[in-house]
Amino acid sequence: MSHFAEIENGVVKRVLVVEQDYINSGVLGDASNWVQTSYNTRGGIHYAPNSNTPDGGVALRKNYAGIGSNYDSARDAFYNASQPYPSWTLNESTFQWDAPSPYPHDGIEYDWNEEGQEWSAIDFS
Repeated sequence: MSHFAEIENGVVKRVLVVEQDYINSGVLGDASNWVQTSYNTRGGIHYAPNSNTPDGGVALRKNYAGIGSNYDSARDAFYNASQPYPSWTLNESTFQWDAPSPYPHDGIEYDWNEEGQEWSAIDFS
């Protein structure tokens, strides 16, 4: 079984786990409205199930299709329709939203501060 996303006007309407033959049968409507997606694909990389470890598998369409996400048929890629902040841009390689500066990886948790255009440490006190 595989995951398939139903696409309507470039937007994912639903995702089902079915066989390709079932999609092709027409029971769910026009088979051309359905695109296979991989639950283990993020940012154009295929990961081992339930892991953050790339496994060399086939990465399908840049990201897993979520309901309401976009499908760019010209680039054959799924991506989150919601731009997190106005300053963030869609990365054309990963089809993920990138902040103007990379997230710091120093063991501290941060939130993006759009006004200051910077990552601000979260104060949990």
